[in-house]
Amino acid sequence: MPVYIWKGKNRKNRTIKGEMEGSSADAVRSRLLKQRITPKSVKPKPKDLFENIEFLQPKVETKDVIVFCRQFSTMIDAGVPVVQCLDILSSQEENPTFKKVLKSIKESVESGDTLANAMKKHPKVFNSLFINMVAAGEAGGILDEILRRVSAYMEKAAKLKAQVKGAMTYPLVTIIIAFVVVAVILVFVIPVFEKMFAEMGQSLPAPTQFVINASDFVQGNIWYILGGIAAFIFIFKRVYKTKRGNYFIDDILLKLPVIGILIKKVAVANFTRTMGTMLASGVSILDALDIVAKTSGNAIVEESVLDVKDAISEGRTMAEPLVESGVFPTMVCSMISVGEQTGALESMLAKIADFYEEEVDQAVENLTSLIEPFMISFLGIVVGGLVVSMYLPVFQMAGGIA
Repeated sequence: MPVYIWKGKNRKNRTIKGEMEGSSADAVRSRLLKQRITPKSVKPKPKDLFENIEFLQPKVETKDVIVFCRQFSTMIDAGVPVVQCLDILSSQEENPTFKKVLKSIKESVESGDTLANAMKKHPKVFNSLFINMVAAGEAGGILDEILRRVSAYMEKAAKLKAQVKGAMTYPLVTIIIAFVVVAVILVFVIPVFEKMFAEMGQSLPAPTQFVINASDFVQGNIWYILGGIAAFIFIFKRVYKTKRGNYFIDDILLKLPVIGILIKKVAVANFTRTMGTMLASGVSILDALDIVAKTSGNAIVEESVLDVKDAISEGRTMAEPLVESGVFPTMVCSMISVGEQTGALESMLAKIADFYEEEVDQAVENLTSLIEPFMISFLGIVVGGLVVSMYLPVFQMAGGIA
């Protein structure tokens, strides 16, 4: 159905505008009048030349889905039918990619599909966790409550991800800056000094000679060096995509002194938050464990969670295989065991998640405070060492003159 851009005045005589689907401009005008909007202009929306080129379209961000969940939940709670909710939300959505997705979901629901099945057709926007929770909400008649839980979960998960990303970004950016500064000095600055020293015709100190040799090497092999870095990144990504490579690298990351502790805490926070949210929403424990494993983001954690799933299938408790995995702390396993025995597993998981999210906050602060002086010292030693080595011959010559 074609889309029209309209402009008109509401009951308060304020000028408003928007977009609306309709079989014709007259049909759009008629719908606007029913909404007590006096249309001034209704024009067909111009076609986007790049709308069929997927990689040129904006991505659907987590914040878009969170806002959608909150608005959808409020409208359902107010008694608005699902199809009408989707129609309103798609018409006011500013992200063209998400707008297209919402329209597709609306059409699927109109043709008799469930909301969960309609969302399942868009795995890039709605993951298996989201879809299973929506399915549980539809089955239990508590879709508005489920959507509120999903949006709250996504907000906390996004916050946790942003914290870890921020902690990792600082050292990475510092290393890149250091690499660029050193490369510029070696390629452009050192050759000037080398020419000057050659004209002086005296022997150079060992540090100065080493830097000049390094500069000559970098200048003569710059493309090989850049190609080697690109090849390393490409091979690393390919290896990480394989099952054995993924397991091996994730195992090393978990064993690192400071970063490994942070990754474990993030894993515990994600596991308990996701598990608690899904169980509280009515998703079965085996389905919840399967989804949690797939969304863990770490091969070691995924294997541990799948072991828990197998153990529960055999009639064991959740806490026992978690202890055996060695990934989850003893305190967490003990609290989960108490939750299972008392029948309050969902609330216990939520408490653990709250505690470990605070632990992640503290771990990120500690990591930043540890990295900052180290990176400053690293930059000072590298750049300062280069500068001092270049001035050593000048000092030597000045001493000779004295």
